[in-house]
Amino acid sequence: MSTTSPTLPTLDGPRSIVKSLPFYYGWVNVVIASLAMTATLPGRTHGLGLITEPLLAGLELDRLTFAQINLVSSLIGAAFCLPIGWFIDRFGVRGVLSCVTAALGLSVIGMAEVRGGTSLFVALVLVRGFGQSALSIVSIAMIGKWFRRRLGTAMGVFAVLLTFGFIASVLAMGSAVETWGWRLAWQNLGWAILALTPVFAVFVRSTPEGCGVRADEAPAIERDDGQAARDFTLRRALSTPAFWVLALGSSAFNLVWSGVTLFNESLLAERGFDANIAVEIMAILTGVGLLANLIAGAMATRARVIKLMGVAMALLAGALAMFPTIDGKIGVYLYATAIGFSGGVITVVFFAAWGHLFGRAQLGRIQGGAQLATVLASALGPMVMAQGQQWSGSYSPTFYGLAVVVALLAIAAFVTPLPKDAVI
Repeated sequence: MSTTSPTLPTLDGPRSIVKSLPFYYGWVNVVIASLAMTATLPGRTHGLGLITEPLLAGLELDRLTFAQINLVSSLIGAAFCLPIGWFIDRFGVRGVLSCVTAALGLSVIGMAEVRGGTSLFVALVLVRGFGQSALSIVSIAMIGKWFRRRLGTAMGVFAVLLTFGFIASVLAMGSAVETWGWRLAWQNLGWAILALTPVFAVFVRSTPEGCGVRADEAPAIERDDGQAARDFTLRRALSTPAFWVLALGSSAFNLVWSGVTLFNESLLAERGFDANIAVEIMAILTGVGLLANLIAGAMATRARVIKLMGVAMALLAGALAMFPTIDGKIGVYLYATAIGFSGGVITVVFFAAWGHLFGRAQLGRIQGGAQLATVLASALGPMVMAQGQQWSGSYSPTFYGLAVVVALLAIAAFVTPLPKDAVI
């Protein structure tokens, strides 16, 4: 009789627990990715908006100074996108996710102790960089590294879970700030994010191959020379029109979205609507966006992602052109529906397109480059809206100008071919 002890299943070994599970482990990554993206709340504009007023009062800062600090910190924080993509491809999403989550948690805790403009600037750079930039890229990559064939569906589920996560986190943080004050609420948020680090380290897996699991691959794509296509490098992806159409389209939407949501009440007041309508509009944006997430998730195959971007951009262009003519509730509801639906589609396309079109090998780098463009555009959106209104005395010229740009991007999406091969 052999005295050798039986080999027990492990998470990473040859007899991996992951391999023996009755379901594809990538779906666990989808759930955790939505939790990780929800944790980016303190690094996002709508998260910082929950503490802006008490923060300014406590630090005795004027709005212009804060706006300048926020803009510069957002631009510097966007630079985190590029190295984090390389780290993902080099070391895997599991380790990078754990490190970034821990860094974000500590940064949020540190921000709760700021006492002046300089310390606030440093804290915002870290919170924006690790939150809005780095953690966003990791959360998307951890799905893209596991899915190809069902990537659209996975990203649609991710987007829906994320919407509920953001709603719940905003409501919880709003209540916490009101009850405890912004410093204690922000500190507790930091500790909560930090507590996610060991959870992510235990449950996240970087790739199916690392667990001995068959990857959820799409059918092989044939190159012009008859050979199977290989995954794209970042350099090769940047040389394709598809990359730039998707990146610029997503960036244009982010610019519009950040501007119209931040100045939502002011925009509607110019059209003669009160604050109650502004609240209804935000509810419509969320609800319609959820529906669009599900539809786009089901439709976002490799062959369709660029065309879906074109449809969404055309819808967005129509909404922007319509807004200056709105004079009744039906018009404003149609505007909100169009913005919300286009946003839901573009969100899923942005999540799914990179893995569909360029493969998994350098997915982190490719997504990092695209995320950099969208973060910069998001930071510029409110400035474009505010500056346009100041120059002309109305938001209308800005809306018409953006409508033209977005319409041109929609046309570009419809005529842009799919990338067919990669040279590594």
